[in-house]
Amino acid sequence: MPDAIRLGGGAAVKLDPEAFDQRFNMPLVHETVLAELAALRQGTHATKTRGMVSGGGAKPWRQKGTGRARAGSSRSPIWKGGGTVFGPQPHHYTVKVNRKARRAALRSALSVHGQRGSVALLDGSSWSEPATKRAAAELAAWDVKGPYLLLVGVEETNAALSFRNLQSVVVKSVGTAGVADIMRAGGLIVSDAALELLSERATRPVRSEAVAA
Repeated sequence: MPDAIRLGGGAAVKLDPEAFDQRFNMPLVHETVLAELAALRQGTHATKTRGMVSGGGAKPWRQKGTGRARAGSSRSPIWKGGGTVFGPQPHHYTVKVNRKARRAALRSALSVHGQRGSVALLDGSSWSEPATKRAAAELAAWDVKGPYLLLVGVEETNAALSFRNLQSVVVKSVGTAGVADIMRAGGLIVSDAALELLSERATRPVRSEAVAA
């Protein structure tokens, strides 16, 4: 059963094996990470077609008798300053991943840290005020190399403010962290309040909707 040390000293804590001690599923993790990264893309890139480019209302020269190729508009794609053919247009990159698959991928990502001993717990309630020097000292005493991901609860503001100024630490709410964030981290730090929510998020069964007959 995997365990986690406690930053700042204290006895090691046993982690939930259902969330932190599962077989690593590479294809599922890869699919989920790609979907999460694709969802971050804005997809706002666009080019102007010949109908969007200003000018070109008049025919450049008459159809016949000039010795030149016929042309209907100076904004044709083959002209300088003309429109673009088949250029990129705004669209989304969202890829659907089933909830059951996402939770299985989350368990795989957590299990990587659980099995290699790169999970640390943090008592978020002990931070009465922001203290970056204290956060840096506790990280320096941990023998796991960064970068680090700190998952905190919504009300653990002081702990989040203490760690977010450290260059090697990314602070996220436990509900917003994805599989890509967890896989990118060299060390995973979870507050006591966030640990229960994280385990529940990874192991909660997916409810099947009843189909009306």
